[in-house]
Amino acid sequence: MHTTGPSATVVNELIQQVEALRASVVAQAQGVEEQVSDLPPQRHQSAENLLHYLALRSQDIRPLQDRLTRLGLSSLGRLEPQVLATIDAVLHNLYLLDGQAPLERGVQDVHDAFNKFVNLLELNTVALLGDFPNKRRVHIIVTVPEEAADDYMMVHRLLKSGMNCMRINCAKDDPGVWLRMIRHLRHAEQATGLPCRVLMDLSGPKLRLGPMEPLPAVIKIKPARARDGRVMRPARIWLAPAGDACTEMSAADANLALDPEWLAQLRIGDCIRLKDNRGSGRRWRIREVGPDGCWAETMKTAYIANGTVLRLRHKKEKIVRETVVDCLVPRESVSRVRAGDILFMSVTEAPGKPALFGNDDELLNPGKVSLAIPEVYRDIRPGERVCFDDGRITGIVEKCEASQLQIRITHTHSAMEKLEGKRGVNLPDTRLGLPALSDKDQRDLEFVAKHADMVGLSFTNNADDVRALGEHLTELGCENIGVILKIETRRAFANLPTILLEGLKFPACGVMIARGDLAVECGFERLSELQEEILWVCESAHVPAIWATQVLEGLTKRGHATRAEITDAAMAQAAEAVMLNKGPYLIQAVETLDDILQRMQRHYCKRHSVMRKLGMASGPG
Repeated sequence: MHTTGPSATVVNELIQQVEALRASVVAQAQGVEEQVSDLPPQRHQSAENLLHYLALRSQDIRPLQDRLTRLGLSSLGRLEPQVLATIDAVLHNLYLLDGQAPLERGVQDVHDAFNKFVNLLELNTVALLGDFPNKRRVHIIVTVPEEAADDYMMVHRLLKSGMNCMRINCAKDDPGVWLRMIRHLRHAEQATGLPCRVLMDLSGPKLRLGPMEPLPAVIKIKPARARDGRVMRPARIWLAPAGDACTEMSAADANLALDPEWLAQLRIGDCIRLKDNRGSGRRWRIREVGPDGCWAETMKTAYIANGTVLRLRHKKEKIVRETVVDCLVPRESVSRVRAGDILFMSVTEAPGKPALFGNDDELLNPGKVSLAIPEVYRDIRPGERVCFDDGRITGIVEKCEASQLQIRITHTHSAMEKLEGKRGVNLPDTRLGLPALSDKDQRDLEFVAKHADMVGLSFTNNADDVRALGEHLTELGCENIGVILKIETRRAFANLPTILLEGLKFPACGVMIARGDLAVECGFERLSELQEEILWVCESAHVPAIWATQVLEGLTKRGHATRAEITDAAMAQAAEAVMLNKGPYLIQAVETLDDILQRMQRHYCKRHSVMRKLGMASGPG
């Protein structure tokens, strides 16, 4: 029997709205169903759910959500994994409230659909990343440094600390180093009984500046002084025998590698005489002599360069023994830039040159940097942005030539920034026609196919890029390798649905939210919104998502995390994996992240609140 009164009218209106919503979702998805036909049969449900989700999100349903919430029903706010099943569940309850017969599909059908779709994401996560770690559902991916190739215990400790996947960046090092890293990991797996997968990231078409011109190899050695100029302690110089086993001392103000035979003649109390790079006479006194080297001290500042002659003469001896400093490594120059300055970027491979400033900081000659990729100069247009060094420096193209760009700097992170060579370049407004796989990537794929569990496709821009990777993997006979599609450009974000549909052709695939480049390309103020949207869309396709870039960066690099970094790491539990980058405190960062994820799992599963018992809810003790 139908209910009467205002509530009946409200329920009837809601039934009509939800039924209309379901019909429009189904109709829109059917209009693009040809995108599903060439997928493996086991992927059809995921692809259809993705299309249903996109159809639903093409509408603004916020008023409907508010009305459903007031009746204590689902607001449709968490329907990503099962779009139609969630809508059907709401309709079923609305029919009951209205006194009508329940859905023909039945409660059991809706219940089965929920379980099936939730399991799909879990199964796909295991297929890509391996079994779920003990005590948490989120996997931890660790980018290992070069030292992991020669330090087995580092890899062992990372595995014991909570690493579930080792990431190797193919833009760094070489196959020999990669192989030693992987061998250490396999030995550590046997020793600990802990499984760990290997992800190898292809370099991709990453735009990086060329080198800057070198500076003379000169170091400044100075004593510690008080504010009034008085010397607080002498400068300490560590003199070690040159060679492969040359030791360095972190406590030293300078480290010099010298001729072992000359060094062996030094005694405590000896005086070393020299003329520094300015022609100033200086004396260094030997304070300690050991098997690994000697400690020298000086009370005066000295500028030492390659070619500086060190002279030693023992007391009561007329023989002067000399050696020449030749161990100093030249440094690259940097170009200082600030908002309003001009910067030139050229296609040449010649080193860049720093800007020249007058005494009043007037720009006399603009700096020059190089980017030896001709396609950039072909595709870029005046008015488009150029971002350097993860967005620390941004400019607008004023003039375009076949081999050079004139860029007006519009933003710098600080008043005067230093632009170094080898820094990354982003062109967020330019449709750059570069292939997804470079010649180097294709060569690296041969190694990846033999030794890795997953391959990462950097700078994925569209479905064609994904298709090209699939074709190369097929040629190598490794179609079953896992694939990670890295979303780090505006084009990739806009094309994510078609990228996912192409990615579903792989037996195991995932998406990495590369938040560094993505923030530069789309704007830092939009990053929170973008990463949420990527998580939603990936979940609707039952594709695992990886939360990456600058996670616990302060802890990894400096040994302590900020409050914002801890919160960011906690938010990462909405993904299926979190990636840490390398740094001196990497093992500590893995341990901390493992603890954060375990704690957050007690409160959230993805974005669902988990209502565990709260101690404070029991009242004061």
